[in-house]
Amino acid sequence: MKKDTEILRVLGEQLTRIAQLPVQNEKKAMWRDLNGLRSVRPMVCIDQLPWHELNVNDELTLRCEDPFLRSIEKNIRMLLYKWNRFPADMVIENRIDVPKTVRGLNYGLEVVEETRITDADNDIVSHKYIDICPTEEALETLKPDKIESDSVLDKEHMDICEQIFKDIMPVRLLGVCVHAGVWDRISQARSVEAILYDIADRPEFVAKIAHKFLELTMNTVDQLEAEGLLEAEDPLIHCTGSYTGELPLDDYDPAHTRAKDCWALTAAQMFSTVGSAHHEEFDIDIMKPLYERFGLIYYGCCEPLHNKIDIVRKIKNVRKVSVSPWADIDKSAEQLAGDYVFSGKPHPVYIAMGELQEENVRAQIEQMIAACKRTNTPCELILKDVSTVAGNPNVLTEWERLVMGIVSK
Repeated sequence: MKKDTEILRVLGEQLTRIAQLPVQNEKKAMWRDLNGLRSVRPMVCIDQLPWHELNVNDELTLRCEDPFLRSIEKNIRMLLYKWNRFPADMVIENRIDVPKTVRGLNYGLEVVEETRITDADNDIVSHKYIDICPTEEALETLKPDKIESDSVLDKEHMDICEQIFKDIMPVRLLGVCVHAGVWDRISQARSVEAILYDIADRPEFVAKIAHKFLELTMNTVDQLEAEGLLEAEDPLIHCTGSYTGELPLDDYDPAHTRAKDCWALTAAQMFSTVGSAHHEEFDIDIMKPLYERFGLIYYGCCEPLHNKIDIVRKIKNVRKVSVSPWADIDKSAEQLAGDYVFSGKPHPVYIAMGELQEENVRAQIEQMIAACKRTNTPCELILKDVSTVAGNPNVLTEWERLVMGIVSK
């Protein structure tokens, strides 16, 4: 423990020096303005990275021996690495977040799958999900999880971290940010291909699947609320800054966080090739009670939504809408029309070969900014789903410098 303590104290001192810089409060204010639909300039985030390719000079090499403290060390090293190389508009909080111990957080789904691994160091693998609900009878066998917390272990973790960081920075317990994307989980229980055929051949069964998974997710949120496990102060929601003056609500009690105090993210990516009518019928209409249970919603991920903003508008608490690399940029901005944050996703392919395709990056970024300016729509640019940089971490720094230069003009 002495060795681990020394390692973490050095890292903690580096982190707190950065966290105390005035720019952190400046960036928080900018995120609040964006999320309040009052943005001054597009905000930029970089997340979901191929960390196995980024370990320059052993900066990401873990040296602690205790498994729990290694997890704390890993998080600090990743924050420092991003800050030093491609900070964009990230915010470093002056605190150490200790995740609450939560067991059974599977939203009622026990995934059965086969995987294929081509790189043992890469956490991105291929999945083949086994169909576990081909019939109504099989669907009915799915039961809610029993969520279990462990306050004793949480106190032990807090005591250890408070002792290590006691004169450096505060320590707090971090709760659960809910992934309300029910259809993303359904795709792990029944294949996308099967669901698409079901929509045509037996739509009643599709509705039953949707209602069943809605029930399972609602039950999970009920338990998280009852156990005080939800998180209302996570600085990120789906890879973007979540700072807002609207959440948590005025009567917020940190010991009893409610869904309405929190952001949630959701998506229905398997409906990328499904028309608006069926998307509305099987996602929006059925899932609205879940989505509207939360304070604010980030809607969408990789699915192109430029022809579906009208149905997304039926969810009253949506604040950010994903504009994926496959979406029509101009049409998306026109449909969002200043009522939501345009959450643009620059294409990661432009850095995937380890070289910055500057012309393509510049063209896409400038098109997004121009479309949002023309429609008076707040804009953020989120580089994510970066599964490889071909072993060249510097390309991320080059991308960040180029894009930050464009948005700062």
